Amino acid sequence: MKGKKMDQNNPYEMAVKQTENVGKLLGLDQELIDFLTKPQRELTVNFPVRLDDGRVRMFTGFRVQHNFARGPCKGGIRYHPNVSLDEVRALAMWMTWKCAVMGIPFGGAKGGVICNPKEMSQGEIERMTRRYVTEISMIIGPQKDIPAPDVYTDSQTMAWIMDTYSMNRGYMIPGVVTGKPLEIGGSKGRDEATSRGLMYVIREAAKVKNIELKGATVAIQGYGNVGWHAARLLHQEAGCKIVAVSDSKGGITSRNGLDPIKVYEHKQKTGSVQNMEGADNITQEDLLETECTILIPAALENVIRKDNANKIRAEIIAEGANGPTTPEADRILFDKGIMVIPDILANAGGVTVSYFEWVQNLQFYFWSLDEVKSRLLQMMTEAFETVYGIARSQNVDLRTAAYMLAMKRVARAMELRGFYP
Repeated sequence: MKGKKMDQNNPYEMAVKQTENVGKLLGLDQELIDFLTKPQRELTVNFPVRLDDGRVRMFTGFRVQHNFARGPCKGGIRYHPNVSLDEVRALAMWMTWKCAVMGIPFGGAKGGVICNPKEMSQGEIERMTRRYVTEISMIIGPQKDIPAPDVYTDSQTMAWIMDTYSMNRGYMIPGVVTGKPLEIGGSKGRDEATSRGLMYVIREAAKVKNIELKGATVAIQGYGNVGWHAARLLHQEAGCKIVAVSDSKGGITSRNGLDPIKVYEHKQKTGSVQNMEGADNITQEDLLETECTILIPAALENVIRKDNANKIRAEIIAEGANGPTTPEADRILFDKGIMVIPDILANAGGVTVSYFEWVQNLQFYFWSLDEVKSRLLQMMTEAFETVYGIARSQNVDLRTAAYMLAMKRVARAMELRGFYP
């Protein structure tokens, strides 16, 4: 009997399929594959929050811990109207692989609250955050599970989480979260870490493809924290030409190149990158199909699919977002000779510097920015070289190679630990 067809819009089903396929490639026992496709712990919480007008509204939140064979769990918390348990499950699983690819002693976790922060006041978001953290506090902690910022959460959100958790324990515990403000235990370089790591692996990919980065054209879907910093760093430090960017409202393009800082200032002033002087408005699909050297999907999941993969005209795709490419699209891109640097490697700079922050918090000893950058460069470069070596030797794409590396490391940890009791 044929199995159920995978729902391309369900990120968890996509994550499970990826894991099953690579598990079979590695020759893992089916029982172990089954274990790796299921989160070890899931918590759903429903909680009340008093709004500014005095009404009380119920919110639903999640915290999923996928695997903690290699260490405490690690993963962001997102606030979004479309947060679902399956989305959080998928993101937690991808975090497990991301940490394992980088050699970081963490397992994967993820959290989220179903809400629209754009329609909430700062006070309402703070009260919601503090209540949500109180509800999940029994499963988070510096030695258990360390949250971080994600979609529509930031350093201020992390400050509230750290304070709430600390107040309930009776003393300051900065290591419970990462991505905090510097003044209360954050790490230098954290704001741009994902984008800087992205730039480092793009640089390595360009080397193996014999591409000169200076003057190379770049299109970026998503102009939030990751997209904007990626544009700035690639433009300023690598000499790339940014030819197209977009946000949730649409995109802009200019073959003469865009100034990332001016685009950022325009977005801050108007709420969108669109309608910028000297640039032409385009759609999200137009951006993905832009002729460019490097395409960076840095928005949401499932934007490169079977129906548009053949229209991609980039030489390198570096996944700034989590899960932007479906498995069917992966095969098409691989056959076309387009190098896809997978999310679990490409955007791992964020969790790597989060790991640095956690280490600094445990030691109460903080590093210079140069030290953070140097350590990040070393780890990103080594991870790319290892993944690329596996891809070459096994004749597979980089995503499959990264999964093979990650799953082998996690499976080995589980085998060494055994199954309790």
